Amino acid sequence: MGKVSYEERRQKRVEENKKRLDDLNLTHLSQALKNLSPKSSPIKKVWKPRTVENRMVAVRRSARVAKHPAPVHLPRSSSPRKSYGVVRGNYGVARDEERASTIEKAEKLVGKLEEEGFPTVIRPMLPSHVTGCFWLGLPSEFCRTRLPNNDATVTLVDEEGDEYPSVYLARKTGLSGGWRGFALAHELVDGDTVVFQVISHSIFKVYIIRRSDELNKVLTSED
Repeated sequence: MGKVSYEERRQKRVEENKKRLDDLNLTHLSQALKNLSPKSSPIKKVWKPRTVENRMVAVRRSARVAKHPAPVHLPRSSSPRKSYGVVRGNYGVARDEERASTIEKAEKLVGKLEEEGFPTVIRPMLPSHVTGCFWLGLPSEFCRTRLPNNDATVTLVDEEGDEYPSVYLARKTGLSGGWRGFALAHELVDGDTVVFQVISHSIFKVYIIRRSDELNKVLTSED
């Protein structure tokens, strides 16, 4: 009896639920959705990079300069570049015998200059002295006893009497600013030898023994 009663109640509940679906029109809507054919997915657009056309376009110029010819701009690569660290002239790198020859002549000159009572120092020229950084170091003991204890400006006087101010750096014991101008003006090259005669703490007389003189002698003897 209880079982029949349960089945009747369940059937009655099903019929009530069906009636509610009919009232809401959900049954017909569900059937309509089933009958619809599935839509195809939209085709995605493929991204392409934007290309820019290279065209020659006339540059707009103001009325004030329009009457003048247009400027010509050269490519940066065509600009001349400075060359550093290259030995000037056609002498190349000095050979040992060429250096020895100019040093020997400088020592003979020093023997004569010492009769005047002024201290002297010999400096054979290397590539770093006459190109690139143009730094001329001097013997530390000579600088300690003969030159100023602090940085100072000294005057280099060549054999013609022309003067060239140069900066002496006491801690580094050498000539910096101004030496470059002297070396370029006198076309010093690797293998030349320079004799400094210290007239005072601020005046150096400079004598140059040139390597080119030795080369000219060799070429003359070969002829």
